[in-house]
Amino acid sequence: MNRIIRIGTRDSQLAVIQAQIVARSIEAYCPDIHTELVPMKTTGDRILSVTLDKIGGKGLFVKELDRALKDGDVDITVHSMKDMPAELDPELPVVAVSLREDPRDVLVYAKGAGGLKDGLPIGCSSMRRQLQLKTLLSNPVLPVRGNVLTRLQKLDDGNFGALILAWAGLRRLNLQDRAGRVFSTEEMIPAAGQGILAVQARKGEDTSFLNDFHSPDAWDAAQAERTFIRVLDGGCSSPIAAYAQVCGDELLLSGLYFHEADGSVHKGKIRGSRADAQKLGEQLALQLRG
Repeated sequence: MNRIIRIGTRDSQLAVIQAQIVARSIEAYCPDIHTELVPMKTTGDRILSVTLDKIGGKGLFVKELDRALKDGDVDITVHSMKDMPAELDPELPVVAVSLREDPRDVLVYAKGAGGLKDGLPIGCSSMRRQLQLKTLLSNPVLPVRGNVLTRLQKLDDGNFGALILAWAGLRRLNLQDRAGRVFSTEEMIPAAGQGILAVQARKGEDTSFLNDFHSPDAWDAAQAERTFIRVLDGGCSSPIAAYAQVCGDELLLSGLYFHEADGSVHKGKIRGSRADAQKLGEQLALQLRG
């Protein structure tokens, strides 16, 4: 009899696609395992009238999934790593991460528009993106909430002149043609974990069925990036960015920190051994914080 692995996921189209990526990998690696998706709506998905920092931050996207995992209603959960809070429940560790999809941010125009519509704001709720956008474009910015398809509909309905979205999400939704401008990681440093899928499980349980899915390169990059934001106490609304590139035995971490006391922006890089990923994240954070 085949073993069944129940996979908890948010119920948006993108989240389901991401969970399916994990499911396909598990079933290809372990033919005796059958996977079942268990979609659920989170508090962060239900409350769209205000920005996340006003209602509790990124944890609102994982709370219901964490509870289902703890209660045994699902066996693993799948998240976008960038949506996970800096501090995780030690009883629900991340046990595997995906190969990294393209981590860059993109500017998306309305359907049929060749560029920004005059007089209309850019839709963007991320303070990280807003801060870096100031040096790239002069257009006004307004917050926009909802999943990717909801945001695109608001754009096409004429509420915004453009959106800023994660290139990884558009690619997974097969909406690459909607991208108007792809920002380099130098122009706009990504959010920590952007483009990486994270799988959580209950502590101590056998998750060897994820061995083929797991990416050591993405793991080390995420360790450096998440340590950087954790040291700087980076919540979902904090203008903090971190992007690590792994090449062989080396890791190059780029970071951005906004100092609220004086409004100054600090950018920096650090290079070292990937074996010291967390140490590099901490060192760069302390360096930029001063």
